[in-house]
Amino acid sequence: MGQLTALTQEVLTAILKSIDEGIHVVNTEGKTIFYNEVAAKHDGMDIEEVLGKHLIDAFPSLTEESSTLLKVIRTGKPIYNQAQVYVNMHGVRIDTINTTLPIFLAEDFVGAVEIAKDYSRMKLLAERLLDLQKGFSKSSPNKRAKQVKYTLNDLKTINLELINTKEEARKLAKSDSPILVYGESGTGKELFVQGIHHESHRSEGPFVAQNCAAIPETLLESILFGTVKGSYTGAVDRKGLFELADGGTLFLDELHTMPIELQAKLLRILEDGMIRRVGSSQNISVNVRVIAAMNVHPQTALQEKMIRHDLYYRLNVFTFSLLPLRDRREDIMYLTDFFIQEFNRQLSKTIQGVEKKLEIFLTGYQWPGNVRELKHTLEYMMNVCEGNHLGVVDLPVILRQYPAGAKGNNHPSDNLSLRKNLEEVEKKLIIRALDLSKGNINQAAKLLEIPRQTLQYKLKKIPH
Repeated sequence: MGQLTALTQEVLTAILKSIDEGIHVVNTEGKTIFYNEVAAKHDGMDIEEVLGKHLIDAFPSLTEESSTLLKVIRTGKPIYNQAQVYVNMHGVRIDTINTTLPIFLAEDFVGAVEIAKDYSRMKLLAERLLDLQKGFSKSSPNKRAKQVKYTLNDLKTINLELINTKEEARKLAKSDSPILVYGESGTGKELFVQGIHHESHRSEGPFVAQNCAAIPETLLESILFGTVKGSYTGAVDRKGLFELADGGTLFLDELHTMPIELQAKLLRILEDGMIRRVGSSQNISVNVRVIAAMNVHPQTALQEKMIRHDLYYRLNVFTFSLLPLRDRREDIMYLTDFFIQEFNRQLSKTIQGVEKKLEIFLTGYQWPGNVRELKHTLEYMMNVCEGNHLGVVDLPVILRQYPAGAKGNNHPSDNLSLRKNLEEVEKKLIIRALDLSKGNINQAAKLLEIPRQTLQYKLKKIPH
């Protein structure tokens, strides 16, 4: 029995050592009984400096109140995802996110285990991001305007629905009301949002973008709202993104990943325009237009409680939905031609177009990554192509091995419908003529060799 216990302990120790998280275990007296290499690396310590010692002896900056391990020893209750900032015995500041749990053997309380994630480096990067944004905010108006790289004209399309969406965006850009944009990954949401900022009266002000999923939950609040000195160990007076975007636009991408508690604070800011830095009791007025985006459908986000209903209705003053590429197939070859010319310039190539078999594949493939996937695919092909035309042989391996690529979700019965195919060809020709004539009905009718009245009649039949 003793041998089995020793073996079990040996196996358990081996498992804990192999886990890619910091594991720190103390007994009921607060002495360390297990401390793995990941935890030591996080803490900037050697295992021997911590193992067998009381927690406060190893980490003098901690107290009975501030230590999550000692708090669990005292209360017997678990603590989940709590930030902890402390200084090790070498004077190095450490930032971690800890989940700390009591340990019971049968009914006996024997200690506590802490699973720690190191956010020191992430926090440093986040603070550098804020410093970079702060540098932009101090720039001249002309330099600030250059933060926006794209305009709505850069969102290339011959799809009537998307063209109408762009025109509506130009009109509503003049407002200060918040905007919600929905679109799958790769449909061009940030390009679209930058275009709105460029068309607005805030175009000379800052444009600040933040992906809510790219920053840990515990840091996102301080990134957005800023901090005051002393709000946590090592904290300094620092502006958040709301203050840095004052007078301009703040773009919050993947809003549905923002913690629900933080969404409540965002709602208050949208209502009264006042923010409060972390650790401060003072309100600061900001003049910021908030544009949020999601790659999850709003109704799905609401049903799965990823976004608060009240925040959604506040943001839903103006809503835009960007079509996936599979729903605007006329854009596939239009964009292919555009990207070929763009990469010809960048790569000093003279590719003239695509082979017919490749065109069939490109127009039939579903493009789950949307325009971004199409662009990256063509970039690869342009680099490897040795002829004057791109062919199926130039496709990335993963697409060449995609057997249903040219079939997509089309049904044979649909493909054989003469009426539907004629309607689709007619629609594409009309759209191409309008694009070439820049929307001039008379010129488009001449290109199509039909009377102007006939073109107007057919345009009414095309769904917008």
